[in-house]
Amino acid sequence: MKVIEPQVFHKIYEDVIQGEHVKVYQKYLREATGIYSDTTEVDLDTLLYTVYSYEAGSPEKTGDLYWGLTILEPVTVNEECNMTRGHFHLDQNCAEFYFGVSGTGLLLLMDKNGETWAEKITKGSLHHIDGQLAHRLINIGEEPLGVGACWPTTAGHDYGAIEEKPFRYRVFKRNKKIVFEESE
Repeated sequence: MKVIEPQVFHKIYEDVIQGEHVKVYQKYLREATGIYSDTTEVDLDTLLYTVYSYEAGSPEKTGDLYWGLTILEPVTVNEECNMTRGHFHLDQNCAEFYFGVSGTGLLLLMDKNGETWAEKITKGSLHHIDGQLAHRLINIGEEPLGVGACWPTTAGHDYGAIEEKPFRYRVFKRNKKIVFEESE
């Protein structure tokens, strides 16, 4: 019997995903100015987050899975906490799991009616995301927020729905306290 050596590694609490078929993507503020309430007088070359994704499955094959890691930097944009763009899944029958790897953050969730709530993310926390919910990660801590994910290859990402109907709340860090503000 042939034994194949592992080609991809994720030392979950120690390192990023490495190996064959691993894609790395970085998002800078200049590419995400539309998600923050105020981007005046900030460095547009600020790194917001890095995504590592192991995409060995087929996006057309039901049942295949992707494995990912997002690392959000501990930065604020005019006091607004660093966040991902957020998205719905194109196929809303596809759920997703997030799990806390490092840091402290929030998983912001929103249903189709705009009802919004958050779950706190810490090292070791596990979060099931229903396929019909929009979701966004927010770093509220002082160190990088690492969040692992596993989702169906057929899920897809619908960023446009969030651009048309944004999350109802914004999260700020003022005087070292987390402040939630309802969007207009």
